Amino acid sequence: MQPLDSLLQGSNQRQALLPVLEAAETALRTWEPSWTPLLAAAVREEAEQRLAALSDLHLDNAGGYPAAEHRRLLLQRAEAAQPAESLDAGLGGLEISGNFLFDPAEPGDFRVGLVAAGAGDGELGDLWIRGDRGAQAIVSAELAQRLHDQLGRVRSVEVRFEARPIDELQLPAERIERTLTTVEASLRLDAVGSAGFGLSRSRLVERIRRGDVRIDWQTVTSPSRELAPGQRVQLAGRGELLVEATEPTQRGRWRVTLRRR
Repeated sequence: MQPLDSLLQGSNQRQALLPVLEAAETALRTWEPSWTPLLAAAVREEAEQRLAALSDLHLDNAGGYPAAEHRRLLLQRAEAAQPAESLDAGLGGLEISGNFLFDPAEPGDFRVGLVAAGAGDGELGDLWIRGDRGAQAIVSAELAQRLHDQLGRVRSVEVRFEARPIDELQLPAERIERTLTTVEASLRLDAVGSAGFGLSRSRLVERIRRGDVRIDWQTVTSPSRELAPGQRVQLAGRGELLVEATEPTQRGRWRVTLRRR
């Protein structure tokens, strides 16, 4: 295997990638399957790109459900690879219950509350809101058991954590990839993103300024940022938009083709 420093050369996510590369080294040395911690999509994609050069390494992943953004990578010797479905990924479900009728919370608020309750790096997967009743999440099995029946706080609301099997969660509906076209006055992130994600422009601006929106996995906080073909826009909990094409119209506007996935 190449030295770790060689595989990490030029990366802006060195610390996040280190445990991935160390897991790969372990899998190759011991011939035993090795799971990484739960990884954000940006880290996982970069890890897969960097490890693709290792022909003797087989990569797979699991996130608890098919559309999960946060996932664990499964690293194995190619000659001895087993299907990911046959190996325990060490994931569990977590119910986070509380009354948020008078103090609505966003996914980021729940993540802050989970970290305050003791969640460590690589233990948090996808999380989704359940109206004003709280949220559900995919987490490491160890974290689910540690927090089971414990109390915590999200914003001003006291919450109770309950470990649950993943198949008992009300998982987010699977997103169907589709292509759409919109005509906008500009290529601003808030204009194009509002049309693509189906949110009001003011609501998207709020989420951009809060740091929930990324372009090619880099967080942006300026609603006026202009988009270009080939760029990918990610919105926490809403998936991703690929800007496929932009074309000026005769009336000085922009026809934008997007692929939502």
